[in-house]
Amino acid sequence: MGPSEDESSTSENFEFNNYKSLVSAEVELIQRVLEIRQNFLNSPDSERIVEPILQRISKIRSEKLILEKKFNLI
Repeated sequence: MGPSEDESSTSENFEFNNYKSLVSAEVELIQRVLEIRQNFLNSPDSERIVEPILQRISKIRSEKLILEKKFNLI
């Protein structure tokens, strides 16, 4: 393997590790939203609390989509 192949492989490994981290973060945040909604059932505070989390989940999904296309996962 030449130097450019090593760099490409390293970059792909970094991106794939980033993808795995995004998946993990998404799952964890979804679980948090479900827990908050359960604990604050029928509370107006529930949506105020989960809104920033839902925004972060949306950003994570956008980032994941880019990597999924790159790795031909979709």
